[in-house]
Amino acid sequence: MAKRDYYDILEVSKSASADEIKKAYRKMAIKFHPDKNPGDKEAEEKFKEAAEAYEVLSDDNKKARYDQYGHAGVGGAAGGGFGGGGFGGGMNMEDIFSQFGDIFGGGGFGGGQQRQQQSRGSNLRVRIKLNLEEMISGTQKTIKVKKLKLAKGVTSKTCPTCGGSGVQVRMMNTMFGQMQTQTTCGTCQGVGKVADKIPAGANAQGLVKEDEEITINIPAGARDGIQLNVRGKGNDAPLGGTPGDLLVVVEEEVDKTIKREGDNLHQELYVSFAEAALGTTKEINVVGGKVKIKVDEGTQSGKILRLAGKGLPNIEGYGGKGDMFVHINVWTPQKLTKEQKEFFQKQLENGDMNAEPTGKEKTFFEKVKDMFN
Repeated sequence: MAKRDYYDILEVSKSASADEIKKAYRKMAIKFHPDKNPGDKEAEEKFKEAAEAYEVLSDDNKKARYDQYGHAGVGGAAGGGFGGGGFGGGMNMEDIFSQFGDIFGGGGFGGGQQRQQQSRGSNLRVRIKLNLEEMISGTQKTIKVKKLKLAKGVTSKTCPTCGGSGVQVRMMNTMFGQMQTQTTCGTCQGVGKVADKIPAGANAQGLVKEDEEITINIPAGARDGIQLNVRGKGNDAPLGGTPGDLLVVVEEEVDKTIKREGDNLHQELYVSFAEAALGTTKEINVVGGKVKIKVDEGTQSGKILRLAGKGLPNIEGYGGKGDMFVHINVWTPQKLTKEQKEFFQKQLENGDMNAEPTGKEKTFFEKVKDMFN
């Protein structure tokens, strides 16, 4: 299941201040705390979800990475530090009520007045194809997208149904007396205002489709299928709310020689009988150029050479790079001249080139085990 947007979890806008984020988190933590919802698994998950969102959005560095790259930029940061017996940092429910009682209205849960919501534009999704060099080193791409933009001249007015509050209040009689309920206004959807003047060519929400060029920064180490979030570059919101995001899905172009496995790279290197027997130096492609590698005398087919640090950087910021693994294949000639056939026939008869394993050769599975150790 895809992770929810951290701002949506805390119900704050992307321009929210640190204090607003903190207050929103406290509100969620109190609402879904295990002490208040014993045995409620759904509430427990929402409590953890809010903690994870706050851990990222309360940290300036993590928040900046999340705003640029979405969940990929923070490695799916795990919320932690909360157990069923209390609030993070040793704070229990009594502490919360004493410090943050202003969140609640009327001295109890849920008594606060519902605030009007801010309209938000929908997200856009695009795909970008990158070659291996671009994915490893990082790059910048400028693309053209067709998006909904707020038309010039659109005006709005206070919602006549809710009077701008974003909520509808209903009074109802019950056996316990009269009770008041609040629901999101169905006319303005909680925004508190509706369109008044709409220019020609715009839809009922005052939006028109227009092309826009957007520059996207692709981080080094991007992977196939990763989704990057470009904040505020999606569709505009009706009546001037918060724009949606541009969701960029990365597709990796297939490289003819180099194959990728996580942060590691693999490629095949073919050498002739003579090169394998006598040893040689070969030049191979790596990201950013070429390197020369030594093939030792008597190298067997299937040998794996490891070039440390010639792989991909870790996109989640843990430091270091992967490795390049070069798989040696001894190429068996498919066409021989008469003289070559006579030479190999003589070696065969003399037994000079017979396959004679010493018992020290490693099996394929042993080589794979060594490669990852």
